[in-house]
Amino acid sequence: MSKHIEKLKKQLVEVAEVVNSFQSEAVQVRIIDRLLDVMIESEKADADGSEIFSKKGRKMRPDDENFANSGRKKPGATKILNQLLSTDFFDTQRSISSIANYCKEQFDSDFKTSELSGILLKLANENKLRRERSNENNRFEYIKA
Repeated sequence: MSKHIEKLKKQLVEVAEVVNSFQSEAVQVRIIDRLLDVMIESEKADADGSEIFSKKGRKMRPDDENFANSGRKKPGATKILNQLLSTDFFDTQRSISSIANYCKEQFDSDFKTSELSGILLKLANENKLRRERSNENNRFEYIKA
């Protein structure tokens, strides 16, 4: 195990300058995350039956749910909302809860309304959506700007 850690340390030192050249910490984390994924995949190919460790260090089994579904991830809330902007979905006023329900039904993505609210506010601030208070329930509704 320490052999793997030493190898990982050496590889991280080699890529540190490139990763640190990005100003966004989120981008840096994504790059490291992607590198670790690639390293795990290559270790898995080299191991041929020996123990495989995930990024968190726990042993992964072939019957492990995360192991089996390590393919494509579902699109995130921002991507889905931007896709909905390009359709006629926001031609009528929509509440956050109705947007969340639609995402669950159409995209199999179970977003909490708190996950969507910030993105919707940003889209409203960018004048892509209008944010209006409903007279019925005093909650915000969103419609194309």
